[in-house]
Amino acid sequence: MSNHYHDPSDLERLKDMAKLAPQEYRAWSNLDSIVGREDGHIPHKYRELIALAVAHTTQCPYCLEVHTKNAKVAGATREEIVEAGLLAAALRAGAAATHVTLALKFYDAE
Repeated sequence: MSNHYHDPSDLERLKDMAKLAPQEYRAWSNLDSIVGREDGHIPHKYRELIALAVAHTTQCPYCLEVHTKNAKVAGATREEIVEAGLLAAALRAGAAATHVTLALKFYDAE
């Protein structure tokens, strides 16, 4: 057994989850599968890059691994992988900066 927080073999427990909560697991799995669609208006490579950027913002190591590998298979370059991550970083920083306006509003409130 690994003592690491992120151990790819943990994903084997998804089978347990499917047995323990089958309806909920199916609903989640169906939603999750839209990333890999080949017939959407957004091409598969871009879907994976979007998923990768979101994974950076949610900080899910499992999603980072899966969507990095899937993006590579879909034809994404190393440069695109890095740009997706840095776009996510820019948006997170933007959200932090705009939250300062809320802090100022609260500070100025009577």
